[in-house]
Amino acid sequence: MKTVIFAGEGVAGVAQLAAACFGALADPQKAQAIVAGTKAADNYHPLVAAALREMEVEKTDGKVVVLTPELAKSAAHIVTSVGSSVAKGIQGPQRVEWPPMDSPEDKKSFQEVEPIRDAIAALVSGFVEENGWGRPT
Repeated sequence: MKTVIFAGEGVAGVAQLAAACFGALADPQKAQAIVAGTKAADNYHPLVAAALREMEVEKTDGKVVVLTPELAKSAAHIVTSVGSSVAKGIQGPQRVEWPPMDSPEDKKSFQEVEPIRDAIAALVSGFVEENGWGRPT
Protein backbone atom coordinates (compact mmCIF):
# COMPACT_ATOMS: atom_id res chain seq x y z
CA MET A 1 0.00 0.00 0.00
CA LYS A 2 1.22 3.49 -0.86
CA THR A 3 1.02 6.44 1.51
CA VAL A 4 0.44 9.95 0.21
CA ILE A 5 1.08 12.97 2.41
CA PHE A 6 -0.97 16.04 1.57
CA ALA A 7 1.04 18.84 3.14
CA GLY A 8 0.08 22.45 3.65
CA GLU A 9 0.81 25.61 5.58
CA GLY A 10 -0.73 26.18 8.99
CA VAL A 11 -3.47 23.70 9.83
CA ALA A 12 -3.60 22.69 6.16
CA GLY A 13 -7.23 23.25 5.09
CA VAL A 14 -6.35 22.58 1.45
CA ALA A 15 -4.57 19.37 2.48
CA GLN A 16 -7.58 18.34 4.60
CA LEU A 17 -9.85 18.77 1.57
CA ALA A 18 -7.44 16.83 -0.64
CA ALA A 19 -7.06 13.94 1.79
CA ALA A 20 -10.82 13.60 2.26
CA CYS A 21 -11.39 13.56 -1.50
CA PHE A 22 -8.52 11.08 -1.85
CA GLY A 23 -10.16 8.81 0.72
CA ALA A 24 -13.41 8.88 -1.24
CA LEU A 25 -11.74 8.05 -4.56
CA ALA A 26 -8.75 5.80 -3.78
CA ASP A 27 -8.97 2.09 -3.07
CA PRO A 28 -7.89 1.76 0.59
CA GLN A 29 -6.10 -1.48 -0.32
CA LYS A 30 -3.85 0.48 -2.69
CA ALA A 31 -3.27 3.88 -1.07
CA GLN A 32 -3.94 5.97 2.01
CA ALA A 33 -3.61 9.67 2.81
CA ILE A 34 -2.05 11.56 5.70
CA VAL A 35 -2.58 15.29 6.28
CA ALA A 36 0.47 17.23 7.44
CA GLY A 37 0.99 20.89 8.12
CA THR A 38 3.25 23.32 9.87
CA LYS A 39 0.85 23.21 12.85
CA ALA A 40 -1.04 20.27 14.30
CA ALA A 41 -4.85 20.23 14.44
CA ASP A 42 -7.34 17.73 15.82
CA ASN A 43 -10.34 18.64 13.69
CA TYR A 44 -11.41 20.00 10.34
CA HIS A 45 -11.65 23.72 9.86
CA PRO A 46 -15.44 24.44 10.04
CA LEU A 47 -15.65 25.65 6.42
CA VAL A 48 -13.71 22.62 5.21
CA ALA A 49 -16.14 20.36 7.09
CA ALA A 50 -19.11 22.18 5.49
CA ALA A 51 -17.60 21.85 2.01
CA LEU A 52 -17.12 18.12 2.48
CA ARG A 53 -20.64 17.63 3.85
CA GLU A 54 -22.13 19.42 0.87
CA MET A 55 -20.13 17.17 -1.47
CA GLU A 56 -21.20 14.09 0.54
CA VAL A 57 -17.58 13.08 1.08
CA GLU A 58 -17.09 10.99 4.18
CA LYS A 59 -14.66 12.79 6.45
CA THR A 60 -11.76 11.13 8.16
CA ASP A 61 -10.86 12.35 11.63
CA GLY A 62 -9.50 15.64 10.25
CA LYS A 63 -6.29 15.31 12.22
CA VAL A 64 -3.33 17.29 10.93
CA VAL A 65 0.13 16.16 12.03
CA VAL A 66 3.32 18.17 11.80
CA LEU A 67 5.38 17.15 8.77
CA THR A 68 8.72 15.70 9.87
CA PRO A 69 11.48 13.90 7.95
CA GLU A 70 10.55 10.71 9.83
CA LEU A 71 6.92 10.92 8.70
CA ALA A 72 8.00 11.62 5.13
CA LYS A 73 10.05 8.42 5.04
CA SER A 74 6.79 6.44 5.23
CA ALA A 75 5.34 8.08 2.12
CA ALA A 76 5.57 7.40 -1.60
CA HIS A 77 4.44 10.95 -2.46
CA ILE A 78 4.23 14.37 -0.82
CA VAL A 79 1.69 16.67 -2.44
CA THR A 80 2.13 20.42 -1.89
CA SER A 81 1.37 23.66 -3.69
CA VAL A 82 3.91 25.14 -6.07
CA GLY A 83 6.19 27.45 -4.10
CA SER A 84 5.18 26.05 -0.72
CA SER A 85 7.98 25.82 1.81
CA VAL A 86 6.17 23.29 3.98
CA ALA A 87 8.18 20.29 2.69
CA LYS A 88 11.48 22.05 1.95
CA GLY A 89 14.41 19.92 2.92
CA ILE A 90 12.30 16.76 3.11
CA GLN A 91 14.08 13.99 1.22
CA GLY A 92 12.74 10.73 -0.14
CA PRO A 93 9.19 10.70 -1.38
CA GLN A 94 8.27 11.80 -4.88
CA ARG A 95 7.21 15.46 -4.80
CA VAL A 96 3.97 16.45 -6.52
CA GLU A 97 3.25 20.18 -6.78
CA TRP A 98 -0.21 21.51 -7.51
CA PRO A 99 -1.11 25.10 -8.43
CA PRO A 100 -1.25 27.47 -5.46
CA MET A 101 -4.74 27.93 -4.02
CA ASP A 102 -6.35 30.19 -1.51
CA SER A 103 -6.58 28.71 1.95
CA PRO A 104 -10.07 27.82 3.20
CA GLU A 105 -9.04 29.10 6.62
CA ASP A 106 -8.87 32.62 5.17
CA LYS A 107 -12.43 32.54 3.83
CA LYS A 108 -15.55 33.79 5.54
CA SER A 109 -18.24 31.64 3.91
CA PHE A 110 -18.90 28.26 2.37
CA GLN A 111 -19.49 29.94 -1.00
CA GLU A 112 -15.88 31.13 -0.96
CA VAL A 113 -14.58 27.64 -0.13
CA GLU A 114 -16.70 25.76 -2.68
CA PRO A 115 -14.58 26.62 -5.77
CA ILE A 116 -11.40 25.72 -3.86
CA ARG A 117 -12.92 22.37 -2.91
CA ASP A 118 -14.01 21.67 -6.50
CA ALA A 119 -10.56 22.47 -7.89
CA ILE A 120 -8.92 20.20 -5.32
CA ALA A 121 -11.38 17.38 -6.04
CA ALA A 122 -10.49 17.55 -9.74
CA LEU A 123 -6.75 17.43 -8.99
CA VAL A 124 -7.18 14.50 -6.61
CA SER A 125 -9.30 12.61 -9.13
CA GLY A 126 -6.61 12.94 -11.78
CA PHE A 127 -3.87 11.99 -9.32
CA VAL A 128 -5.71 8.84 -8.22
CA GLU A 129 -6.44 7.83 -11.82
CA GLU A 130 -2.87 8.55 -12.98
CA ASN A 131 -1.48 6.25 -10.30
CA GLY A 132 -4.02 3.43 -10.76
CA TRP A 133 -5.39 3.74 -7.22
CA GLY A 134 -9.10 3.98 -8.08
CA ARG A 135 -11.68 1.92 -6.28
CA PRO A 136 -12.85 -1.21 -8.05
CA THR A 137 -16.07 -0.80 -9.99
